[in-house]
Amino acid sequence: MPANFESRTDLDYVVQQIVLSTSDNDYFDQLIPAIKDASREGRGHHLLQSLSQFSDDRESEIERICNTNHQEFTTSVNQLLKVREGASGLTSDILGLNQSIQLSTEKLAEQKKSLVESRSVRRNIDESTQALNDCLEVLRLANHVHDLLGKKSHYAALRALDELQNVHLQEVKKYKIADLVQKSVPATKRMIADAVMTDLNTWLFRIRETSQFLGEVAFYATEQRRSRQKERAEKLHYLTDFPLNSAVELVSDENVEFDTLDNDDVQVDFTPLFECLHIHNALGQTEKFRAEYATTRRQQKELLMPASITLADPEDSNLSELLEGIAGFAIVEKATMRKAPGLRSAADVDELWDSMCQNAIQLISQALHEVDNAEVLLKIKGVIALFIQTMESWGYQVRALDSFLLTLFGKYAELLKRRFSDDFQEIVLTDDYMPMPINNLDEYDKVINVSWYSPDKERDELRFPCVLPFSQMYPLCCIDIRNFLNQFYFFSDDHFQQPKVIDDALRASLDELLSEKVCQSLVERLNSQYLGQIVQILINLEHFEVACQELEQLLAAARYSGSTGGSVALAATERFRSNKKTAEKRIFELVNSKIDDLIDTAEYDWTATYAQREPSSYMQTLTQYLSNIMTTVLLGLPTEIKELIYFDALSHAATKILSLPLSPEVRRINPNGVAALATDVKYISDFVKTLDNPILEENLDELRQTVALMQSESSDEYYDVSTRNKKYGRVDAMNGPLLLEKYWSTSALRVVCLLFERLTSSIQSPTRTEKFTAFSSKFYHRDT
Repeated sequence: MPANFESRTDLDYVVQQIVLSTSDNDYFDQLIPAIKDASREGRGHHLLQSLSQFSDDRESEIERICNTNHQEFTTSVNQLLKVREGASGLTSDILGLNQSIQLSTEKLAEQKKSLVESRSVRRNIDESTQALNDCLEVLRLANHVHDLLGKKSHYAALRALDELQNVHLQEVKKYKIADLVQKSVPATKRMIADAVMTDLNTWLFRIRETSQFLGEVAFYATEQRRSRQKERAEKLHYLTDFPLNSAVELVSDENVEFDTLDNDDVQVDFTPLFECLHIHNALGQTEKFRAEYATTRRQQKELLMPASITLADPEDSNLSELLEGIAGFAIVEKATMRKAPGLRSAADVDELWDSMCQNAIQLISQALHEVDNAEVLLKIKGVIALFIQTMESWGYQVRALDSFLLTLFGKYAELLKRRFSDDFQEIVLTDDYMPMPINNLDEYDKVINVSWYSPDKERDELRFPCVLPFSQMYPLCCIDIRNFLNQFYFFSDDHFQQPKVIDDALRASLDELLSEKVCQSLVERLNSQYLGQIVQILINLEHFEVACQELEQLLAAARYSGSTGGSVALAATERFRSNKKTAEKRIFELVNSKIDDLIDTAEYDWTATYAQREPSSYMQTLTQYLSNIMTTVLLGLPTEIKELIYFDALSHAATKILSLPLSPEVRRINPNGVAALATDVKYISDFVKTLDNPILEENLDELRQTVALMQSESSDEYYDVSTRNKKYGRVDAMNGPLLLEKYWSTSALRVVCLLFERLTSSIQSPTRTEKFTAFSSKFYHRDT
């Protein structure tokens, strides 16, 4: 009963809401759902009762109202009747609509049931379709991986495989196809790894084939940098102190962009390497890949090094190919280390570099015996220097190569010495040892430009033809010396880290050549009997001494700036200076030998029956000889040398002439014999006076005083100390009595001898050594 009451209450409320609707649409919108709900719940009867009850209540209210106002009631009744009629019709409509709704509801329920069933089927179909699509996507991606492999898009293939494995296979993991595809993933990864390694090996092969050309391009780039540095140094001289690869040079050249690995001539694409590295990294095989890559590069390094090379012929030499190949290989290694830091370690790269350097040094050292030409060796050094500077710019250590350049320099210096030694030897042997004739000003300029020589006359005062004091060998040797210096310093061009070694070696080599090949060869030729040749050798020695002094200054100026200060001394300078003395002595020997030959032809009759009024023929020849050699053969000698030769020749002649009467074969000398000797002595004295040199006249003092003693009427003067020192001070204490003995009678001689014995114990005559010493001090202390 309470439930029915609640239902009626709800329906009454619904009816009130329907009646209170403000519009027909609102009325029907509320009525139809109410009828539908009442029909579905089986409360249609209750709804009708509620509507009837509502109608009865309204009638009662209307009747009440009508009792109050009849007219209004009548009107209301009429209206109500109309409403009732309408309500009856509406009720019929509602019942018909209700029946129609019930029929529709049943049909709708059947359709809904069919729809639910069709939705289930559709869902199954959709799920199956999605599963098929997912499987097809898996198969498509699997095929796409293989397509990418075929297109050599290995990294894309690996990414697609990773997407397939981690995304798409997860969506179909409940299906058997997922297991099948999952099992094929490792094999596919191996296929990718193998394919990318195949491509990498192809790339490495191409890199090996390109290494030499890459090195050639790198060498060319270094040569261009050299040229630019020289141009800058010509404009700014201080830049000469900064070599290639110095910080200043690198800053100065930074505006020039050139990529050795990517230019118009060569392009090295590291994409295959990066791809292989990324793939192995993705596969978790980085260490394995690094090991395999390192092994492959070591094998390529071994293939790069030949069993031997040849250096003898610069045109056929394969040194450039070797160093270009090493440079290209090392540049790729350094670039790999920079572009892929995790792939190549600095230790591995440096180990390969050191190994290649040692192999290259060994190959060059083994072939060096073939090189016997300094120019060829200089070209070899140039190639190695270019290699060093190129690799130094890539950050490689080149100490071993710099040390090897010292070995090359040692051989280069030896080859230069050998070549110039032969040249000097030939020049010395083929020289004519005559003053050098000059025919015109052009020849003169050429000789002056190459020789260390200061002419006595100005250039405008010269008259041609003329002669220069030295022989042809001197300018030829000067040319060779200058070439020798230049050839030595050529080795330091471009790159050489040991300039002090060049300075020391040049000084020692130049000393050896000048001392042993020039000076010694000239000294050996002093054995010649030809005075003119000896004189020319002396003049040449004089000029070579000057040349050595000039060379000392030149070497000091050209010396490495980092060397300690001080002058440069050549032993050859003293060698030439000392051998000038030897040449002078040889001239003395030859002149004195000629004097001896002439005096040996003297034919004095010491016991002649008549006095000779004319000088002897030998004396005339002797003075003529001395006069001639001074104006011809000895003309080119310095004045002090000529005077010294005169001094020695006259001294020797006086001694030789004095020895004639002292000869044991001469037993007696009469006044006529003394007169003949006195005539010759006066003749030579007059000749010496014409030379206008008082010192030379002193050489004849002993000879003149000895003749005067022999001609003296009072021989007792000789034994008087005061008179003797005044008139016969130069007469030898032993020779005077001997000559007097030959000149006087035997009885008179005994008395003289007794007096002589008393005098000789306290009086000594000046020695010839003292006279020569005094003379030598006047002429620059020259040895006699």
